[in-house]
Amino acid sequence: MGEEIDTSLFTELDFIEYKNRLQAETELLGEWFQQGRFVANKRMGGYELESWLVDKQYNPSPINEEFLKRMNSEWVTPELSRFNVELNGPPVELHKDALRTMERDLKATWSACVQTAHGMDADIIMIGILPNIQEDQLVLSNMSRMQRYKALNEQVFRLRQGKPLQLDIVGREHLKTTHHDVMLESATTSFQIHLMVSPQDSVSFYNASQIASAALVAVSANSPYLFGHDVWDESRIPLFEQAVEVGGFDGAAFGPTRRVGFGSGYARESLFECFAENLEHYPVLLPKLYDDAPEKMSHLRLHNGTIWRWNRPLIGFQEDGTPHLRIEHRVVSAGPTVVDEIANAAFYFGLAQYLSTLEVPPEELISFSQARDNFYEAARVGLNASSHWINGRKGVISTLIQEELVQAAKIGLWALEIDREDIDYYIGIIEQRVQKGLNGATWQRQYVEKHQCDMCQLTEAYAEHQHTGDPVHRWSV
Repeated sequence: MGEEIDTSLFTELDFIEYKNRLQAETELLGEWFQQGRFVANKRMGGYELESWLVDKQYNPSPINEEFLKRMNSEWVTPELSRFNVELNGPPVELHKDALRTMERDLKATWSACVQTAHGMDADIIMIGILPNIQEDQLVLSNMSRMQRYKALNEQVFRLRQGKPLQLDIVGREHLKTTHHDVMLESATTSFQIHLMVSPQDSVSFYNASQIASAALVAVSANSPYLFGHDVWDESRIPLFEQAVEVGGFDGAAFGPTRRVGFGSGYARESLFECFAENLEHYPVLLPKLYDDAPEKMSHLRLHNGTIWRWNRPLIGFQEDGTPHLRIEHRVVSAGPTVVDEIANAAFYFGLAQYLSTLEVPPEELISFSQARDNFYEAARVGLNASSHWINGRKGVISTLIQEELVQAAKIGLWALEIDREDIDYYIGIIEQRVQKGLNGATWQRQYVEKHQCDMCQLTEAYAEHQHTGDPVHRWSV
C-alpha cells in the first residue's frame, strides 16, 4: 500500500469498475500459478523498519515531511502518521554474507536518519509502541498529508457504518477506550521481513512462516506499554487488529472475518488461495483505478495491501518484468537495535528454511488452530508463553527455543550456505536473549519496576541504550 493515490473521493461506479478489474487480474494470476510464471530458484531477503520521530522531550514529533526532505533518500518513506517513517533496504540473496550485508545497509540508513533528526533538534527511535504516546496525539491533524491515508480512514469508517473503533485489550492491566479514526494504527511499528520464494516451495514456506510466528513474536516482543497501561508483551498485535477492525461483505462486516489477523488456514495447493480469498471475502477499500495492463496486477496488489495478514503473500516484479512471490513476515516488533533486528531476521530465515524442508510437512504435525493459539499466547506473555510444537512437545516457549529452535534455525541457515561465523553471531544473539529472558518488553518492564519511572523517563532511557547499538540482552537495567 506504499503507492500514493490521487484522490480520496470515490463513486459507486469506481467500486464497480475496480471490482471488475480486480476479478480479471485475480483470474489472470490463477493462470500464472498454473503455468508457473514466477521467478524460480531464488531465495532473496529484505526488510522494512518503521520508526518514531520524537522531540527533545521524547514526545512524538509530527515532522516527517521536513525530515524526508532533508533525508532525500529512496530508502526512507512516509508512514500513516507525521511522526513515523519507514526505512527500507535493497534485497539481498540469502547466501554467504547476506546477514552482514543487511546489517551494514540498515546501519548506514539508520545512522543517516539519526544525524538528520539531530539536525532538527529531534531524535528517531525504533520501538514497537512508543511508551509515552498519548491517545490525544493519535488524531487526524497528525496524519501524513497523503491521499491514500485520508482515503483509508474514510473507507474504513464507511465499511464500519460510522461506528467508532473499540479498543479492548486484556493483559496485565485492562485497557479499554473508544477511538474515532484509524490513527490508532500509527501507534504500531514493526520490522517486516521479506522472503522471496519459488513457486514450488511457496506453500511450504508460507505454512512454515505461520508455524514459526509464535517463536518470532516471543523473542522480539517490544511493546508492553500502551497509553500508560501494561498490557501484552507485544501489545502491537491486538492494537493493530483492533485499529482497523473491518470485516467482510454485508452481514459479515462485523463478523469473524478480519482484515488484520493470523489468516484463515494453511495454504494447501498454492498461495493463489490467499488472493482468491481476498477477492471473495474482502470488500474493496481503495478503488483507485489504474491505466495499467492487467499483467501489472496493480488493482490486485493494492487490494492485497489493504488486507494485513501477519504472514502476507505478495506479488512483485523483477527489473525485466518477470513476476515473483514473496512472503512478508509481519510479526516482529521494531527495535530495540539494528543488530537485534538482523538477528530476528536470521532466526526467521533459518527457522522457515528448516521447517519448509522437513520430510513430513510441519502443517501435518500441528493444526492451524494450534499454531494460531501459540502465536497469540506468545504475543500476550512473550517468552513465558505455553506452546505446543510439531513433535508433540508442550512447554514454555523459551525452553523450546533454547533446546530445539536455535539449532533448527542454524540448520536452516547452513542449508542456505550463510557464512558460519555469521550464523553463530546472529543466532547467538537470539540464544543469549532467551537465556537471559531479556527482550525489549522485559527490559522495559524491569526498568520501570527498578526506577519507578514514568513513560517519558522510560522512553528517554530506552533511546539512550538504543543509541549505543548494543543488543538488548546486554542493556543494563
